[in-house]
Formats: sequence, C-alpha cells, structure tokens
Amino acid sequence: MIRYLLRRIVLLGGTVLISSLIIFLICRLLPGDVARVLLGREAGEAALAALRAELGLDRPLPLQYIDWLRGLLTGDWGIAYSTRQPIRPLVMERLSNSLLLAGTTLALALPLGIGLGVWAGWRAGKPDDTVISVSTLAVTGLPEFVTGLLLIDLFAFRLRWLPANSSIRPDTSFFEVLPQLVLPAITATLVLLAYIARLTRTGVIAEREQEYVRTAMLKGLSPATILRRHVLRNALLPAITVIAISLGWLISGLIVVENVYNYPGIGRLLTFAIDRRDLLLLQAVAMITVVIFAVANLLADLMYALLDPRIRLGDERSS
Repeated sequence: MIRYLLRRIVLLGGTVLISSLIIFLICRLLPGDVARVLLGREAGEAALAALRAELGLDRPLPLQYIDWLRGLLTGDWGIAYSTRQPIRPLVMERLSNSLLLAGTTLALALPLGIGLGVWAGWRAGKPDDTVISVSTLAVTGLPEFVTGLLLIDLFAFRLRWLPANSSIRPDTSFFEVLPQLVLPAITATLVLLAYIARLTRTGVIAEREQEYVRTAMLKGLSPATILRRHVLRNALLPAITVIAISLGWLISGLIVVENVYNYPGIGRLLTFAIDRRDLLLLQAVAMITVVIFAVANLLADLMYALLDPRIRLGDERSS
C-alpha cells in the first residue's frame, strides 16, 4: 500500500508541475494588455512601459515562470495587480469560504444521493425506482442560475425564511453564516444529486446480479444484511470518482452559484481576476484549483485501493 501511495504522489507532483506551465502560458497568451487595463486607454507609452517593467512583464517568459513557481513554493504569491493586496491571504480567505460551502453541500448531497441510489437500485423496476430516477434527473437538468433564482424567490422573497444574499464577512460568526449557506448549498446539492444517485443505483443493480449475492440469499441472510455487508462495498466504487471530482468542482466550479448568491468564494475571485486581467491572481486561483482536483483524485485512488485490493495489487504487479 505504501508503494502504491508513493507512486500516486509522484504522479500527482508531475501533474501539478505540468499544469502550472500550461496555466502560465495560457495566461500570458490571453488577449489584451495588463498595463493598459490598469492605467486606462489614455495612458501614454512611457507610463505603460514603466508599469510593465514594475510588474516584471517585460522579462523573458522562462524567467517569469521560474520566479512565479518559486514564489508559489515558498509562499510568496506576489501582489494582485488590481487591488495591490497580497495574493496569498486573499486566496486563502476565499478558499476557506468555498471549502465551507463545499463541505455543507457534500454533507447534504452524499447521504441523500447515496441513499436514494441504493433504494432505487435495490427496488429496480418498481414505481419508487422510477419516481426517484425521473425526479432527480429532472431537478439536475435545471441550470444552476434557474434553480438559484427559484429558491431565492420562494424562500427569501415570498416566505422570508432565508437571506437572498450570502456575502459573508471574515468576522461573521458561524450561527450568522449558517442561514446564508442554506440556499447556495441546496442549489449545489441539486446539481450533484442525480449523478451520485444514478451511479449508486447502477452499482447496486450490477452487484445484485452477482453470484455471491444469490448465494447469500440462499443461505438465508436478510436483504438488509446482504446490502450492508456485501453489495454496498462494491456498488459505491463508481460513485467515489464522482464524489472526488465533485469536490474539485465544488471548490472552483460553482461560479454561477456564487454569483447568484453573491457568495465570496474562489469562483467569484476567479471571475474577478479574469475581468481585471490580474494575471498573478488568476494564476494563483487556477493553481489552487489544479491542486484540489489532484488531491481529490489521489484520495479517490486511495479509497478505491482500500475498498478493492485488486487495484493496488494490479498496479504493483505492472511495475
């Protein structure tokens, strides 16, 4: 298991390194001039050249990349062009907000999605299976901004139970933050629900057809015991990948949800960096996203290996 883990960590490091180079090059190839964006259209060439020199944009690209990568590794992420604030604390603050939203969403989506998927799979072909499959798919088919606006209209404006704005501040207590998390978390949960439920349902149906399940039934084991001890362990393997990928998506991909609710997460910071052509801030946010996706997939690989030892044994034999 240790050898398997080390191989995965090496692959993760290589993936992050290659991704950093791709992110740097893409940001440098974006159309527009950072200096022009910061100083305005009326700025003269002398002022533009001076600002480019101050920001280090006139240096060769390899040197810019090496300095940026060194700064990332040492914790010196630079100063945001647009706000003149240190990038690292700004990104960490927004990341903590996104982690809070992601954790709340997963706390809702995982038990609900897995529970519905297990029930539908175990009752495949029955009316309740049809109702679960159709309803979850219909809800997920709605775009996030539509679902968000509907929830805001119902719970914020009509019933007045929850706030429509989730612009939390660093000094806000947990009990003040909690009501502001409910609507964004429900919106994100509805996006994930069908994927988790359908994958779990498919896994349960596939495992029900296995010989060991039939043998357990012939031995007189109860359906609940068979499901808990035998079926779930293998049926949840496909859902693990979705859960891992969903973690990265929840951290960085909920741009629409964060903008609908004015939630100060990493997604809104990414939008701000793109709009202001803030290359250093954009690169930092993109790298955080890459690292989160990489770590999430590493965790998924480890969970796969723990649930199914054949995976790590096959990996070790191939090496």
